[in-house]
Amino acid sequence: MPLFSVPKEVAVGTAMLGVAFATGMLAGKRYPSLVFGTPKSSKSIIGKSGPLWQYILDHSLREHPILKKLRLLTADHPWSKMMVSCDQAQLMANLVKLIKAKKVIEIGVFTGYNTLNMALVLPDNGRVIACDINEDYVKIGKPLWKEAGVEHKIDLRIKPAIQTLDELLASGEAETFDFAFIDADKESCNEYYEKCLRLIKKGGIIAIDNVLWSGRVLKPRKDDLATQSIHHLNEKLLRDARVNISMLPMGDGVTLAFKL
Repeated sequence: MPLFSVPKEVAVGTAMLGVAFATGMLAGKRYPSLVFGTPKSSKSIIGKSGPLWQYILDHSLREHPILKKLRLLTADHPWSKMMVSCDQAQLMANLVKLIKAKKVIEIGVFTGYNTLNMALVLPDNGRVIACDINEDYVKIGKPLWKEAGVEHKIDLRIKPAIQTLDELLASGEAETFDFAFIDADKESCNEYYEKCLRLIKKGGIIAIDNVLWSGRVLKPRKDDLATQSIHHLNEKLLRDARVNISMLPMGDGVTLAFKL
């Protein structure tokens, strides 16, 4: 098999991520407290409320005004911790743009921050198949999708994601999607991954969120099915010859799987 069997854009993106991660690891050996930050943080290894995290946002975040509006609205929600961190969402949008994606799957929408984020960088004829089972959360973001002028790019499916993925496969859309983002019930993460892998074309990317699960993956309890499912998928991905991977310590951990 050739060394690079994926498009040039994906190969370059993977290399950039590898360099960034290696740099972070070297910095961590010299300044370990900067890498691990607040041990009890549930959203970011470096501590979401810490000064270093704020420095990262101050020097890297380029947030669309309507995205910021939705983020602040979501912050007032009792389950705001379910929202993808803004720096991670920006990386997802950059990857979508890097590979010139037109078709995206999102499993787990919540208020639609990441949905909006990806829709903003898609071409006018692009679309996001946004899967969720709770329309109440999505109602917070839907008016802002319209305000941003991207509502026509978002195909919201309020039903179990497995059903939507099966419908897409049955309608002949296998290997037609460019990008998938998985951030839903963890017990089903392996099934989501396998179906997305069938839907994503070669050179496409699957991003899997919460792969560190607040550190619980280090010692999964036998009675904790969610943690066991994440841990098993992490082990599987390490050995999965169908993809190249990078696990990033961003947010609650995100793995990028590049389909070969």
